Amino acid sequence: MKFVIQRVSEACVRVNDTIVGSIGRGYLVLVGAADTDTAEIADKMINKLINLRIFEDENGKTNLNLDSVDGELLIVSQFTLYADCRKGNRPSFTGAGGPDMAEKLYNYILSECKKRVKVVEHGIFGADMKVSLVNDGPFTVIFDSDVMF
Repeated sequence: MKFVIQRVSEACVRVNDTIVGSIGRGYLVLVGAADTDTAEIADKMINKLINLRIFEDENGKTNLNLDSVDGELLIVSQFTLYADCRKGNRPSFTGAGGPDMAEKLYNYILSECKKRVKVVEHGIFGADMKVSLVNDGPFTVIFDSDVMF
């Protein structure tokens, strides 16, 4: 499982020119799943995400987590995080999880995050989405369960 986490001052996702999810200060999280991913792996990733301390404290040090700043989440599915560009110039996506399994895990991630974070917005799985953000910093962190756990 892969999460690309961007600390944002604001972010939104549109489908067919309609905003379907929008947040203020928090994280825009792009989520990709592989066929080998499980709810157990998702739980570890979610826990790491929620406790990630990349917001600045009163001294300008990155010591604060999402809860400490009343941060919000915008979670967007993105199978292209599993693009394999080793051969040729056209990416292969065979490492990405199948749509049914990936959607199930994506919905699981959403439901678990909603238990722990006040505001959780999201895109629409499988839709053609337009994502806008103001990356605060910029500050971007990548989680990859294959190397983290």
